[in-house]
Amino acid sequence: MTNKFDNLLQEVRACKVCEPFLPLGANPIVQAHPESKIVIVGQAPGLRVHQTGIPWDDASGNELRKWLNVTTEEFYNPKFFALLPIGFCYPGKGKSGDLPPRKECAPLWHHRLLDEMKEVELILLIGQYAQKYYLKDNNHKNITENIIHFKDYLPHYFPLPHPSPRNFIWMNKNPWFKENILPNLTTLVENILSK
Repeated sequence: MTNKFDNLLQEVRACKVCEPFLPLGANPIVQAHPESKIVIVGQAPGLRVHQTGIPWDDASGNELRKWLNVTTEEFYNPKFFALLPIGFCYPGKGKSGDLPPRKECAPLWHHRLLDEMKEVELILLIGQYAQKYYLKDNNHKNITENIIHFKDYLPHYFPLPHPSPRNFIWMNKNPWFKENILPNLTTLVENILSK
């Protein structure tokens, strides 16, 4: 890793901008490398990830790795995958799950990190917050429509639902996701990682 990038990652991991608003304090969770090929933009770390410090170290991460058809070792290889949540710290609990990610992180850090990652071929946008931030005016009316029209966003972006167990109702209502979308995703990921 270059000194410049290493220093930037240290700066991200030391960030305290949102600390007054975080119930458990700041603990930015990020994985990235100047040679990362695929960037996964998620929501924000959950409580377990906050405690372990390992991104996607939960049931959602297990499901996501199945979708991508990658091993744990591949997933945690930063030369393959950069893991950049919209909010880098655990935001706390709300009435129906975790609170939304803090809005300060992505504008503060994402572009600085991505500018240094010259090998990125694809950015996976997981859930509504990532899609709203990156797709902006190109957003369809909802996540389902974004996913159905995923080819509209290629070759740069690939919108996905959140792989949380809470989303299994959505999965059951939309069997086309596993039948049609995931094969496209796994083929794309395999092609990128095999280069």
